[in-house]
Amino acid sequence: MEKHAKIYVAGHRGMVGSAIVRKLESEGFTNIVTRTSSELDLRNQALVEEFFQTEKPDYVFLAAAKVGGIVANNTYRAQFLYENLMIEANIIHSAYQNDVKKLLFLGSSCIYPKLAPQPLKEEYLLSGFLEPTNEPYAIAKIAGIKLCEAYRSQYGANFISAMPTNLYGPNDNYDLQGSHVLPALIRKFHEAKVNSVPFVEVWGTGSPRREFLHADDLAEACVFLMETYNDELFVNIGTGEDVTIRELVEMVQTVVGYQGEVHWNTDKPDGTPRKLMDVSRLHSFGWKHTTELQEGIERTYQDFLANVELYVE
Repeated sequence: MEKHAKIYVAGHRGMVGSAIVRKLESEGFTNIVTRTSSELDLRNQALVEEFFQTEKPDYVFLAAAKVGGIVANNTYRAQFLYENLMIEANIIHSAYQNDVKKLLFLGSSCIYPKLAPQPLKEEYLLSGFLEPTNEPYAIAKIAGIKLCEAYRSQYGANFISAMPTNLYGPNDNYDLQGSHVLPALIRKFHEAKVNSVPFVEVWGTGSPRREFLHADDLAEACVFLMETYNDELFVNIGTGEDVTIRELVEMVQTVVGYQGEVHWNTDKPDGTPRKLMDVSRLHSFGWKHTTELQEGIERTYQDFLANVELYVE
């Protein structure tokens, strides 16, 4: 990417999009285009088409999405499917129509079958049944991958896809009804500490294993792929390392400094038993994460403390 090229980051206020903007700015890119959801409703085809015709971006990072944890995914199934389908279809089609040089679509590790072999290789896509609780979101993300593949195949568009593992970092969602596990734990332990609550309830058994990648590392990988990768097959982005939810809980509890007890509510679902990305392809390209989980949680908690009024309404 040329330093003066016009780069559109869709979803720049979210955790992923804001990290990509920070990375681009730190690398000296000066022509970054953004729109808030109130300025541009990405679900509206006519508005997206008008935006692309007016701005004519050279490169697009498609990080906009409706996202959430188990509760949100399972509760708002229609919204997660419809809104994500509309966002990605509108942007990908308009990018093609307006001769965007290259587009990077960001998916999610939930695209893989619930019981796929571990670690998850890119080739395992569509090889089995999805996790039921987040099936609509996963289907939308799979559709995005296939859109990029189809526009590449039919029109020769240089559209690539990347699948990040579980993410955390600045500008995460700390709403307990819609957040992912790590930010939810940070908020729960923080509020329990501040309010001297004797115990914190955590869902499930603590046995599932999860992989976590700091958003700044993801942003670095995205810019790396945008500048070096031009093939059809999507690329896993992760650390290649995982921990149990119980280990994660202990880590967050220690970082926050909460002295109370942890109560495990085993009546609640665990979700997928394990989700570990095979990142050997990405490593073979020459990229590897630099932020280890303990350090990342410490940095994220400091960001939470500095912005607690914004994160917790």
